[in-house]
Amino acid sequence: MARALELARANVARTSPNPWVGAVVVRDGRVVGEGFHEGPGTPHAEVAALEQAGELAKGADVYVSLEPCAVSGRTGPCTDALIEAGVTRVFYAMDDPDPRTEGRARAILTAAGIHVEAGLHEAEARELLEPYSHQRKTSRPFVTAKFAVSLDGKIAATSGDSRWVSSDESRVAAHERRSRVDGIVVGSETVVVDNPQLTARPNGKLSAHQPLRVVLDGRGRISTAAAVFAGRGRPLVITSDASSQEWRSEISMVSDVEVVSAGSNGGVDPAAALNVLNARGALHVLVEGGGRLHGSFFDAGLVDKVYAVIAPLIIGGEGRGAVVGAGAATMSAAWRLDRVSVNKCGPDIIVEGYPRRGQLTSED
Repeated sequence: MARALELARANVARTSPNPWVGAVVVRDGRVVGEGFHEGPGTPHAEVAALEQAGELAKGADVYVSLEPCAVSGRTGPCTDALIEAGVTRVFYAMDDPDPRTEGRARAILTAAGIHVEAGLHEAEARELLEPYSHQRKTSRPFVTAKFAVSLDGKIAATSGDSRWVSSDESRVAAHERRSRVDGIVVGSETVVVDNPQLTARPNGKLSAHQPLRVVLDGRGRISTAAAVFAGRGRPLVITSDASSQEWRSEISMVSDVEVVSAGSNGGVDPAAALNVLNARGALHVLVEGGGRLHGSFFDAGLVDKVYAVIAPLIIGGEGRGAVVGAGAATMSAAWRLDRVSVNKCGPDIIVEGYPRRGQLTSED
């Protein structure tokens, strides 16, 4: 199962809206086939592994990082493929949260005389497939709010200069994270002030998988000359009725454009933006700011995880904050992180956790 999970992990974010899955076929204690799902319309991991095993699949054991699918999509059900191959036992790490399949594979395979066991390396599989499970249960992408701040909570100097708050090591890690998501979301202020490319460059070079570059611009502030429009593939600009038709027509020459309802602050409604991304098959998006955009997502309760880089420097002054918006009126209403992990990356500290409202108890 460890190898099946390894195969799945190598393909994170490349299969959306489908889950990243790995499979291994074992016969007489020897691996005779392995495979992973490469993307929509391609064979699922089980089918790829069975094809590699060929006749040796008959009487073999199959290890899969996710419950085999039991429904027809662009490809046939994996349960049918396993039965036709004549395998003896099937082990999978976790049930598929997709309501079309959840729990059905066990019944189908058992009825065909195949021994089935679930739960092997389950915790590891659940962590790996967290964005997929979240999307299947909520019908919206998993949102990670990512920001880098100084010790005094600033994301830029008083002049607006923000290059760089975090260290070289933290930026490499951030680009690696970008290569494992479906989209990077920023607000118009970030594009106007920082002019980011929004590409994934873990080692200074473009990674094979590039997330969708997404700009939320409710009023039509950004220019077609922005760096975000220079990368390969078309980015996506999500705007509101407050922007002019003339501006939308101009932006549509370099980007896809979607018009949604305006949020309470006059910008793009974050829930509406997530609906657009969900319709495009996104499972996991990074919201990278600026502060007003982060604030709108927190105010709407739409942040599922926080990835914060805390740099050992003091900026002072009235610099930009990482999260603004309405905020919490009282400390008891503040967002607190649950299941927190703290790690060093170069001189910086990386804090990750899951935001929850109110006071956490010792049981949390």
